[in-house]
Amino acid sequence: MLKQTEGSHATAEAIALCRPEVICAYPITPQTHIVEGLGEMVRLGQLKNCEFINVESEFAALSVAIGASAAGARAYTATASQGLLFMAEAVYNASGLGLPIVMTLGNRAIGAPINIWNDHSDAMSMRDAGWLQLFAESNQDSIDLHIQAFRIAEELSVPVMVCMDGFLLTHASERVDIPEQAQVDAFLPRYEPRQVLDPGEPVSIGAMVGPDAFTEVRFLQHYKQTLALHLIPELAAEFSGRFGRNTGGLLRTYFADDAEMLVVAMGSINGTIKDTIDEMRADGFSIGLVNIVSFRPFPTEALRRLLAGRKHVVVVEKSFAVGMGGQLANNVDLALRNTPAAPQVHSVIAGLGGRSITRTSLHRVFRRAVAQPWEGAHFLDLNEDIIGKELHHVRKVRRSGPTAENLLRRLDQAAQHAAAE
Repeated sequence: MLKQTEGSHATAEAIALCRPEVICAYPITPQTHIVEGLGEMVRLGQLKNCEFINVESEFAALSVAIGASAAGARAYTATASQGLLFMAEAVYNASGLGLPIVMTLGNRAIGAPINIWNDHSDAMSMRDAGWLQLFAESNQDSIDLHIQAFRIAEELSVPVMVCMDGFLLTHASERVDIPEQAQVDAFLPRYEPRQVLDPGEPVSIGAMVGPDAFTEVRFLQHYKQTLALHLIPELAAEFSGRFGRNTGGLLRTYFADDAEMLVVAMGSINGTIKDTIDEMRADGFSIGLVNIVSFRPFPTEALRRLLAGRKHVVVVEKSFAVGMGGQLANNVDLALRNTPAAPQVHSVIAGLGGRSITRTSLHRVFRRAVAQPWEGAHFLDLNEDIIGKELHHVRKVRRSGPTAENLLRRLDQAAQHAAAE
């Protein structure tokens, strides 16, 4: 059914169609509208046979989901930013126990300083926690990936995190196609857990494991992710056949076949990159896009086949490891390791804390990668003037004060000066 609706509401409708039996809710911007919508559906009786549990924290939300999943229920929760950090211990527990929980992550920056806008630093903080991570480009993607996430999670008995950009998707209204219940039921069978706590057949889940078996447990956790590299494309193909929409599987491309330069990115920024590519190709620039859908497991082989032999690769991402560089760029570098004639990977850090990523800036940085390649990370639209002033201030004054407040004050002074002129 076609309708115009907010991304969070559309996502809530998709999750309801998956018939969750336990939903654990704690509000944190920008995912709150999702669990609010689900709570309303439970209250009105539109979502049946589901227990909606209000908890006291994000840690409690995932802990309750872990208990529900271990007891044999289809469990769902959602969080963002600091909320994900607060539940970090439970994030590792869920994957270590092999529980097929689905969680929406409304991507948002991590403070300090406090920032409620979108980037991918929260997802990247848990990239190695053992969860599958799928990134939505659009609200339609969010609907489709959540439906697939439950199927993937339950076939492999692993938790899956569906990442949708905060505000840019969660609070944006656009036209989406909400599937019918019968369609989802045909794709997503009734939940049959691989492990369950049963008083009739008592077992321990999460027992102490010593050095004699811990490596093997972790290896099998890794092995499930390698299985996901095959399962995700298979289920994406089945989904496309049933629903008529291509979600890409591990990754999808745009004008990639003949491109001398390929851009690699994740999430909603791919829409702006596509518009930029259209404009640059109209000017004769040979450029295409690789949209990473599955960041974990990382599609190393598929990406290597696409990137090998290209002249230029530019990775645009909304997060970075302080002191190291972009996490996505580092993974792309690893994928190209030992590849003959591997292109240089140009890392672009953009959109931190919700900063706008414009086509003008993308035009400039893509053309620069050809004319003036760089090493390390390039920070798109970095305000070098206030950076220089702050560094000069820190060198001169021992008690230089908090950096964030200093920068804001300088921005305000610059705006006042411009207004006076």
